[in-house]
Amino acid sequence: MNQQTMQNLTLFDLLARNWQRPSAIADLRFSGDGSTVAFSSIDGTVAIATVADHEPPESRIRVSNDLGQTTIRPREKPPVPLIATTAFGDGDVPIAAYAHSGFLVGAAGGEVLHLTADGKVAASPVRIDGPIVALDHSARSDTTAVSNGHDVFLARALGDAMQLGRGASTDALAFSPGGRRLACGLGEGLSIRVVEGALIREISFPARPLSIHWSSDGTWLACGLETGGFALVSLADGRADIIAGFPSPVRTVCWSQPVNALFASGAFRIAGWSMAAPPVGGEASGALETGRAGLVLVEAVAAHPEKKLIAAGYADGRITIAQIGARDELLVRPLGSAVTALAWSGDGQHLAVGAVDGTAAIVTFPSQMFK
Repeated sequence: MNQQTMQNLTLFDLLARNWQRPSAIADLRFSGDGSTVAFSSIDGTVAIATVADHEPPESRIRVSNDLGQTTIRPREKPPVPLIATTAFGDGDVPIAAYAHSGFLVGAAGGEVLHLTADGKVAASPVRIDGPIVALDHSARSDTTAVSNGHDVFLARALGDAMQLGRGASTDALAFSPGGRRLACGLGEGLSIRVVEGALIREISFPARPLSIHWSSDGTWLACGLETGGFALVSLADGRADIIAGFPSPVRTVCWSQPVNALFASGAFRIAGWSMAAPPVGGEASGALETGRAGLVLVEAVAAHPEKKLIAAGYADGRITIAQIGARDELLVRPLGSAVTALAWSGDGQHLAVGAVDGTAAIVTFPSQMFK
């Protein structure tokens, strides 16, 4: 490889293993033990990648003796192929991490299927009427929640499913960190229940929630909305504030535990707030100016689990990593297909990426990069 070619390589070229799926990536999940990633596509298939890198960046780094300059050589071998399934439905199917290295998949026929790390599919006793449109699993309580768009069911240890409640357009579900409470999208609103079934409260929003994410301590809920921004709900009093002004639907929200902060996609920059001064009641003092503003929408955000960093994926395919509360950015990929999903591994060494053109990737960073 000549010097000119080397100079044109991006960090994505050097650090990522990427694969091409036949259709757009809808979602992705790391397994509970961090050994695998499942990529779901809009054609109803799921593909599994092994996280372990056979050519880790540390093995390809060289420091010159004369100038002390650090370089990294490109990969020499193609990545281990993905393990792909047949279609579980006509469109994208919900997935959740399950049993260390495996996953649960909600199928169009109403079955909850166990997908192992090696791609084997086993049926579980959990089956409901109609296609499964939402699914979540709590490892802490070994409880699975599923919805067919109207009814919500709970199953413990993948036993028989018990109907929990009925609502309108229930297509978003999320267990609290401890697994004792369940938040369900309820039309243009939200219901919060204890897993035993008692309703805690129902909250109205101006639009349908696209996603639901609990803070790590279970005291807040952030819900990206189809229009109008996102909702921030306090579990202490049930108050819901709408953080508006987003030019695009807020498809992803995430929490940064190292800095106790909240971030959202849907703006022309990485939008974030410190929860020491949460953005409620028009309060703006907690806003965190992170990264650089531009002319392209942020489509996905993911907070590093251990460091004060946030990853962002843009509509033009750009991927950056920014220091929270600072303008500094690391450009991982300058251009490509629009990013649909981002997630960090539990140890913060790997960033999984999904894109509209079917790109599925795992970017593995050298341990010394984020010191």
